[in-house]
Amino acid sequence: MKQQPGQPPIELTEASLSSLLAALQQNKFTASQLLEACFSNIDQFDDPANQVYTARFDRTARAEAAAIDTLQQGRVPLGELAGLPIALKVLFDAAGEVTHSGSKWWSQQAQSDALIVSRLRRAGAVITGHTNMTEFAYSGLGLNPHYGTPANPLAPSRISGGSSSGAAAAVAFGMAAAAIGSDTGGSVRIPAAFCGLVGFKPTQKRIPRDGVFPLSQSLDSIGPIARTVECCARLDAVMAGESWQKNNSVDLRGRRFVVPANYMLDDVSPAVAAAFAGSLRKLRESGAQIVEAQIPVLDALPDLMLNGGLAAAESYHVHRHWLQQRGDEYDPRVRERMLRGSGISAADYLDLLQRRVALKKQADQWLSAYDGLLAPTVVIEPPLLTELESDAEYLRLNLLVLRNPTVANLLDLCAITLPNHQPGDLPSGLMLVGRHGSDSTVLGVAQAMEQVLKQ
Repeated sequence: MKQQPGQPPIELTEASLSSLLAALQQNKFTASQLLEACFSNIDQFDDPANQVYTARFDRTARAEAAAIDTLQQGRVPLGELAGLPIALKVLFDAAGEVTHSGSKWWSQQAQSDALIVSRLRRAGAVITGHTNMTEFAYSGLGLNPHYGTPANPLAPSRISGGSSSGAAAAVAFGMAAAAIGSDTGGSVRIPAAFCGLVGFKPTQKRIPRDGVFPLSQSLDSIGPIARTVECCARLDAVMAGESWQKNNSVDLRGRRFVVPANYMLDDVSPAVAAAFAGSLRKLRESGAQIVEAQIPVLDALPDLMLNGGLAAAESYHVHRHWLQQRGDEYDPRVRERMLRGSGISAADYLDLLQRRVALKKQADQWLSAYDGLLAPTVVIEPPLLTELESDAEYLRLNLLVLRNPTVANLLDLCAITLPNHQPGDLPSGLMLVGRHGSDSTVLGVAQAMEQVLKQ
């Protein structure tokens, strides 16, 4: 159903899921009209040479939206996401669609939905399509030589971040109300921060990964990218198989947060440092207690990532035969990172796993004295596309962009990024990291922080 003549345009670039659901329930527009507004934005803003969407699910999405409209007209009780257009990173299986994970040669038509996709559909979500990504999710920058690199909607000469580049760009452009990405070392939180959005990485075991193309079985997590913390909480609950409940207001007065004096503030840019300092000032003014302290477990992380660490070893395990047969068809920068895993022996790999178990326990115990850790999500602004033309600069910036977000993956903590830049500034994010399994608490605290940062 197209938008009717004279009907005000549906604004998607600022709308929360709650506001869209309320408008749908009040018959201000239909699910079909909301979907067509997303498709109109795709038609207007997507660049065929630098795709945000690599596939649009026109037929199935329109059928889903029409079904929601019919149920609504019949006053049939609807799911908690009924009518909301949601985009998927192209490593999630959607029945009948090709899951290519950003590759030109890998093409496997999915016979069934990934488990999280089936849960989204059961909740009434309208799946708009597959979004672009770094090939096989192995970079924090979001470049893709096969499908192009989505431009940053807030700063078109800069990257949107990776590896879930298209997912964040789709939300920021209003091509979807929210998107689902994967996060192995920040691949949800980096693009969310670079595009002025909220991105949540849950404790890994919270969201099942059935039907998701893997990068690293030890580190891969699934998380939402959306406009508000509440939006992310709604999506997280559905994907976890839980009923979403509105968080009670959290009082930040007396809450204790730690800012690491080591590792996570190294090499921070002046603009990001200023945004971070401004966020801390607002939180202190709201009554939060913020202390700076050395966090010993952080100093052990670089050793855990030597020679590519778990991500290199586990991605090489997945790709080793394909690399021999079709290595020249990979993005060379992705291929080189995977091949580092060939130099990690079985003994070294098992040693990495054992050391990680000890560090996870150490981190969880250390964080038990606080309500969370605060740091810049990424310590630099979104790089210019021209800065990434040389391999040396690409490598340097990729490591720098990934460094802070990867902390939560290596230590299996939950983490969320909140926009904290001022209007007119390049986007940046404030990251809140919580203990293993404290997802609900972190989302509640983040929602309170979100209100403070908007003041």
